[in-house]
Amino acid sequence: MAERRGSKKNTKDTRGAEKALEAGGGGAEAPEAGGGRAETPVPARLAVRKTYKLYLGGAFPRSESGRSYPVTSADGAHLANASLASRKDARDAVAAARKAFGGWSGRTAYNRGQILYRVAEVMEGRRDQFAAQLVDARGLTRAQADRIVSAAVDRWVYYAGWTDKFAQVLGGANPVSGPFYNHSAPEPTGVVAVFAPQDAPLLGLTSVIAPAIATGNTAVVVASERAPLAAVDLAEVLATSDVPGGVVNLLTGRVGEVGPHLASHADVNALDLTGAGTSAAEFEEAAADTLTRVLRPGPEADGGEDAWLGTDPGTARMTPFLETKTVWHPVGV
Repeated sequence: MAERRGSKKNTKDTRGAEKALEAGGGGAEAPEAGGGRAETPVPARLAVRKTYKLYLGGAFPRSESGRSYPVTSADGAHLANASLASRKDARDAVAAARKAFGGWSGRTAYNRGQILYRVAEVMEGRRDQFAAQLVDARGLTRAQADRIVSAAVDRWVYYAGWTDKFAQVLGGANPVSGPFYNHSAPEPTGVVAVFAPQDAPLLGLTSVIAPAIATGNTAVVVASERAPLAAVDLAEVLATSDVPGGVVNLLTGRVGEVGPHLASHADVNALDLTGAGTSAAEFEEAAADTLTRVLRPGPEADGGEDAWLGTDPGTARMTPFLETKTVWHPVGV
């Protein structure tokens, strides 16, 4: 009788354990064949959608208009919604750039080089993210995307090296007649409004931003209208790379909408029209009213990332945003 009662008790215990497992309780896990344990199923989770915002004064606000526009991949699939910048956003960006100009241009050239090199370091750590953006936006292979990301990182390093050297290359003592010492030195022009290349959303973008800020200018950048997502990712890198807020301000949206306000803005000192497209002539005419310097689109403007890969950066993109100060000192006879 005792043996039968024990048998019934064991049967009840086994059934209770099975019910606990089926209910997801804290009972012992059922053994798998071969003596292992069953893996707990991973619960389904919602996707964490990224909100792509503007980058103004070191912060990431939405457009004051509350508008956005859809961004699609190379094959037409929806990727995300990007903020659609307005006239007020453009004005706020210029104000932030002007506020940051004194502090940024007043830093030592060596310190600016350190900060630009830090941008390269942080970008290198996020290269997979940038490569994935290029694959989606431009339809590139992963190998092509990796090559472009590497070139963009290298270009930040390149301009970081120029920060304390361009003054020696572009300035110097001048031969004059008389008992004087005459010296010319390049200085930053101020706030530069940059229209980034439309078909080179990363390397082209880097190639127009880095030389402008390496020389002490601050920038308001209008990202590629068709592929702006890599630009927002780059803004996140800048925000975590010791670049002071306001040195680079990023607008996403339509060139034809914000461009005229930047081109005619009295507090913008120079325009880079690389990505302005058919509006370049219109913006240049508007800039003439305020005597704003203009860098016209070059041959690489209409090319993709490959066009920028083959471009020798040199000093050609730094000199348009520099002014030359000449100082005279009398010397003893």
